[in-house]
Amino acid sequence: MKPNENINEEVKEQKETAQETINEAAENQEETVEAAEPEKELTVEEQLQQKLDEQTILLAAMQDKYLRSVADFDNYRKRTIKEKAELIKTAAEKTITEILPVLDDMERALKTMETAEDVASVREGVDLIYQKFLKTLGQQGLKSIETQGEDFNVDFHEAIALVPAPNDELKGKVLDCVQTGYTLNDKVIRHAKVAVAQ
Repeated sequence: MKPNENINEEVKEQKETAQETINEAAENQEETVEAAEPEKELTVEEQLQQKLDEQTILLAAMQDKYLRSVADFDNYRKRTIKEKAELIKTAAEKTITEILPVLDDMERALKTMETAEDVASVREGVDLIYQKFLKTLGQQGLKSIETQGEDFNVDFHEAIALVPAPNDELKGKVLDCVQTGYTLNDKVIRHAKVAVAQ
């Protein structure tokens, strides 16, 4: 059973109990009135007092319901914040776990470099590790921003130098990339630092 259903049941029970109390009080009052003076009706003040008592009981039940709802919402908010923090931790853990094999390859490459005499094979090994690293990051949604020969776009590029254009066709285009930019799931996380032809 849900907390709201529990509250609704409790409020319903409280209303029924309150109504029973009111009914018993009314019966007792009627019996007292009948014993003292048969068939005497309630005065206006007594009727108003009776209605006031009923509304007071109803108000108390509604206040209780309100306080329970506020407490439930506060608990929900705290639980949501905690779940969000756990989700962030788990996401970071997943990414690190996928990068660990690349780290292992780097450690092996460093040990191999200490004794290796063939520079070409070392270079090839490092290039393989680099490609594996890029592939791993790509699986996480990371992509490099294309720059060479592209039109300058402030959404993706940051101009750090303006270079005279060799010809009119290259005006406004990227001539050189000083630092590669990246997007993560199509959101720019680092702009590419480029030299632009003017």
